[in-house]
Amino acid sequence: MTARGEAASSEKHRPGNPGDNTSDLTVVTVRSASTLSLADPDKQEKQQSAETPTRTTQPPATPGPDRDALGALSPEPTLSHNAANSKSPPLDSEAQVDALARRPSAASTVTDFPEGGLTGWLVVLGSFCAMLSLYGLINSAAVFESYFSTHQLTDRSSSQIGWIFSLYLFIVFFVGIQVGPVFDQYGARVLVAVGGGLITLSLLLLSWCEEYYQIILTYSVLGGLGGALLNCPAYGAIAHFFNVRRGLATGIASTAGGVGGVAFPILLRALLPGVGFAWSCRILAFIMIGLAVPSNLFIKTRLSPARDRDGNPKVHSVWPDFTIFRDARFALAAVGVFFMEWGLFVPLTFIVSYAVAHGHDPADSYLLLSYLNAGSVVGRALPGFLADRLGRFNVIIATISLCVATTLGLWLPAGDSQPMLIAYAVLFGFASGSNLGLMPVCLGQLCDHRSYGRYFSTAMMVASFGTLSSVPIGGALLDRSSDENAWRNLVIFDGVAYFVALLCYVVARVLGAGWNPRVIF
Repeated sequence: MTARGEAASSEKHRPGNPGDNTSDLTVVTVRSASTLSLADPDKQEKQQSAETPTRTTQPPATPGPDRDALGALSPEPTLSHNAANSKSPPLDSEAQVDALARRPSAASTVTDFPEGGLTGWLVVLGSFCAMLSLYGLINSAAVFESYFSTHQLTDRSSSQIGWIFSLYLFIVFFVGIQVGPVFDQYGARVLVAVGGGLITLSLLLLSWCEEYYQIILTYSVLGGLGGALLNCPAYGAIAHFFNVRRGLATGIASTAGGVGGVAFPILLRALLPGVGFAWSCRILAFIMIGLAVPSNLFIKTRLSPARDRDGNPKVHSVWPDFTIFRDARFALAAVGVFFMEWGLFVPLTFIVSYAVAHGHDPADSYLLLSYLNAGSVVGRALPGFLADRLGRFNVIIATISLCVATTLGLWLPAGDSQPMLIAYAVLFGFASGSNLGLMPVCLGQLCDHRSYGRYFSTAMMVASFGTLSSVPIGGALLDRSSDENAWRNLVIFDGVAYFVALLCYVVARVLGAGWNPRVIF
């Protein structure tokens, strides 16, 4: 048998594999000795001698289609062998190389994933704490926006105040394009430590701020840099330990944003009238210190950098690589994230002000943000579990559709109706939380797992321009029209943004799996 003689064969999932519950799924067992990754090189040489005693001149079989070369990939398969901490071997099958180029996530066929275990779930816990300190604050933006507009920044317009939060999010996502490659190449330890420290420091300094430029420098710039250093490692570390169950693991970790979005507004609602703005920020800073401890202890990496057929690192530089946009599916998914960010942060920032403008008590209006984030907690976990079985793109298309329906069907006609506002907050929170949990998993489905940080951070760089412009555009819409027309224009803007995101993900899904809705993708 030649080294190319038998490229791959399909077999059912072995017992105990998380994929056993999914029918008609196969994994690929690569039988070519040169593609096995063994801990002992001598054993590999013996394996080659035993399987290939002589090399014949028979030409290799003509490569078949991707599915024949790599097996069914929905969800992505895994190969169980002793490769957990070894460097990935070179690929010698033309069929494998061609299929990996078309569907890079099929690289899981040469990489084993724990899919859990104590270490894997501790990584999820560490990522949860990191996301709680980052997205918990982001999801509490409406409280800060409402407080700034009635205290320190009463002389500023809604659009100017909106720039505080937009700049924060822009820095988190834009600077991440450099953080991703560094994470892939050097790991998470230093990034997480410095990121947690900067977020804590930003809140401590914010407690003394009275002027607009001071709030920009502390909350937006310093806090944004800290968030940028935390964001990619929090998601990327999970991709090192989970593949088939990645949707579930990422969903569980990303519930932190919803938990923080529920807890922090309630906490601030009690603290701001009682101890004032300064000590409210300092208490939040002490909470960030407590969250930084498990983040630094548990977030870690496992996979070595991706390598080419010669065994050399594919990427020698930690600078961004924009050639990844040649994959139309990835490019569309990244643009879809841009429009999702446009749609997401409008209600997160303005839902409290909307309720106050329509006659609701300010203290009770803060609870709308808690309702929204409570729905987000469920939305981040449950769809991730379903996505591992029904397809990640399939589920995110359904949840984006729900965002469009709730925004135009509930928020637009809500007016002063408190029941409709509460229903919108809960349902939109569920749908938007699902998007945030599934978006990183969908991006990871389009790339080699060992380059996940680069792909994720590049997509978030595109999204950063959405976060930079969404809240100021919303504020400008409020400033340029009469009260009721202004709010109607804002809600329509939000709904249209989600509709465009929906179109992007539908086209990306069609390019990846065709029009058949039953195909798991």
